[in-house]
Amino acid sequence: MEKLLRSTSYSLFHTPKLTSTHTFQFTNPNFHINFQTSQRNTNAAVAVNAGDAGELDTAVVEKEKPPPSPRRFQILRGNPTPFGATVLQDGVNFAIYSHNATSATLCLMTPSDLPQKRITEEIPLDQLTNKTGDVWHVFLKGDFTDMLYGYKFDGEFCPEEGHYYDSSQILLDPYAKAVVSRGEFGVLGPDDDCWSQMAGRIPSVDEFDWEGDLPLAFAQRDLVIYEMHVRGFTRHESSKTESRGTYLGVVDKLDHLKELGVNCIELMPCHEFNELEYFSYNPVLGDYRLNYWGYSTVNYFSPMSRYASAGARNCGINAINEFKQLVKEAHKRGIEVLMDVVFNHTAEGNENGPILSFRGVDNSVFYMLAPKGEFYNYSGCGNTFNCNHPVVRQFIVDTLRYWVTEMHVDGFRFDLASILTRGSSLWDSVNVYGNQLEDDLLTTGSPLSSPPLIDMISNDPILRGVKLIAEAWDCGGLYQVGAFPHWGIWSEWNGKYRDTVRQFIKGTDGFSGAFAECLCGSPNLYQEGGRKPWNSINFICAHDGFTLADLVTYNDKHNLANGEDNKDGDSHNNSWNCGQEGEFVSISVKRLRKRQMRNFFLCLMVSQGVPMIHMGDEYGHTKGGNNNTYCHDNHINYFQWDKKEESSSDFFRFSRLITNFRHECESLGLNDFPTAERLQWHGHIPETPDWSETSRFVAFTMKDSVKGEVYIAFNTSHLPVTITLPERPGYRWDPLVDTSKPAPFDFLSHDVPGREVAIKQYAHFLDANLYPMLSYSSIILLLTPDITA
Repeated sequence: MEKLLRSTSYSLFHTPKLTSTHTFQFTNPNFHINFQTSQRNTNAAVAVNAGDAGELDTAVVEKEKPPPSPRRFQILRGNPTPFGATVLQDGVNFAIYSHNATSATLCLMTPSDLPQKRITEEIPLDQLTNKTGDVWHVFLKGDFTDMLYGYKFDGEFCPEEGHYYDSSQILLDPYAKAVVSRGEFGVLGPDDDCWSQMAGRIPSVDEFDWEGDLPLAFAQRDLVIYEMHVRGFTRHESSKTESRGTYLGVVDKLDHLKELGVNCIELMPCHEFNELEYFSYNPVLGDYRLNYWGYSTVNYFSPMSRYASAGARNCGINAINEFKQLVKEAHKRGIEVLMDVVFNHTAEGNENGPILSFRGVDNSVFYMLAPKGEFYNYSGCGNTFNCNHPVVRQFIVDTLRYWVTEMHVDGFRFDLASILTRGSSLWDSVNVYGNQLEDDLLTTGSPLSSPPLIDMISNDPILRGVKLIAEAWDCGGLYQVGAFPHWGIWSEWNGKYRDTVRQFIKGTDGFSGAFAECLCGSPNLYQEGGRKPWNSINFICAHDGFTLADLVTYNDKHNLANGEDNKDGDSHNNSWNCGQEGEFVSISVKRLRKRQMRNFFLCLMVSQGVPMIHMGDEYGHTKGGNNNTYCHDNHINYFQWDKKEESSSDFFRFSRLITNFRHECESLGLNDFPTAERLQWHGHIPETPDWSETSRFVAFTMKDSVKGEVYIAFNTSHLPVTITLPERPGYRWDPLVDTSKPAPFDFLSHDVPGREVAIKQYAHFLDANLYPMLSYSSIILLLTPDITA
């Protein structure tokens, strides 16, 4: 109720609402009144100035203080652990680390407020009550339905000292379990914003029906890995799935992988990232460049929401459940799920990048910095995650544990993993080991022989039992293939296998001995350190570089479609176009290319170690010679199911049969390196291998408890050769695979029409224990009882 204290000089009037500053003037011949209100005043003073003839009076307007509006949440002290937002019996605990911030504010938002960057409720955290050590925390009771959250931190903004505090920024909690922002892949936010405001979902108790799902726990030696891009796998219209380009779309096509013989998928980055990070017009194709691959993480706990058919609906819960559905359905089909994780850098870039999360929370802790605040760039992407800092390495371990325990993934492939072995900023042995070491001269970024992070992961009771695969190099020149710190459990993407096999199969001199090492699981790299063949992840093609079809079609990269004048991508590809560049070539060149593709695929499947297939290579997907397709959300990267169907009687059939042949052979996935008791090398004549610089022929026999004995040979010369086969009294060699033959005679499965006739065509050679091999061809022969003997 408003009250007006009486004055003899003016009558009663209604006072204005005191919500903003206003000045009102009332005049009469005898006096003048100035009336000022303020948004923050709870009462108003009125000064009355009398004229010469009037008497002086003063009137004061009083406004009763309105009762304070009730808070939506009851605020309590909270606990410093666990980090993130944690649902407890009667509320939610919030905890976040920041050593250098001087103040922290918890910001709560509704989904409708988020696009407007409008905060629904701010809760300042008291340094005495809501801080323990370097952890800010608070416990809230209330209704959190459809509620999102973030933080504001204040402190010094001094890039030279590594600090980027800005209290106007709403920051994403590094431990947020779901990120809510834009809902549709590739679509700009409000006002065409590429970096729409993001917030974390406040968790609730949501039960997902795992239907008793348990880890498959396959022996790693038995794996056939398939590198997959979730969106690209089913985005093409020919996939004919209901939810194209999503987790559920992958579920619809899992039976294709089962048919191919794949029992493990490696998902390219599925952590939350911003595909609009590189958004710009591409005049070459007339579309827009996006961050299609996803190697630029925004949040490590959250599945990429725009890979879900539901997008950001239901505050990200649906995206979490769709990812879980993918894992559950893969496990039902006997397929493990690995995640490609990017802990070497984040989406915040260098000093010119956005302040999204880590940089605004504590930049000098989360990033590897030089003494004057510059960002080390061992990742080639602007910043380097400070992986071996105690806080950061614990964060990484917490992330990995979450994906194993909550999301049921079976392991991880670590992008540019050599960064995980580098010393952190402000490195010192006391900081890491608790005591000073002698001759401790390590500087920031120095490679460590026993990196604390790798040590923690390798000895973690949860993580040491899952698959751990390192891409054992980085963009700072550190190359650790064969030398990555492993604790006996880490595997590596074997880049040396890729390079050697490419050289030998295309007929380069001097690689026969190195090629033989590759066939044996690279003992030259892994045996001395106590590791096994399955520590080598063998691959010929991956997401970066040529596809298998392009590897035999192009000598040079053709990256003009990227809009960078063909300056991006690696120029050293060890490829061979088989005589003519590009797709429009002679019939003979096309035949040779198909032969070479079969040679590569056969080599991959008969090598000891773990084979990895790149998505689309099973049918011969082409990217037109582009070896750096990171920015294309289009047909260049999409799996084309119509092309796969066209090749079902050709290369896909061969890929499927040779992959399943590997599973059938006990000897092609050994737990240890083969010895002379099992493996015997041959040349053009038995037991006489040629390891000379000019040799382009490698052959071996392998004893197999299922198949008996297998003869495998590679002739990568431009000349044909007739080889003599090993004598096995009472037995004969029967042809199974000859890559020089057209389909379906390239693989003589039992369902091939005219199979017996085809075998008889070899009879006059095989009766003499001979076999004719064309140039650039490979064969598999099986030892069978000679019923004519």
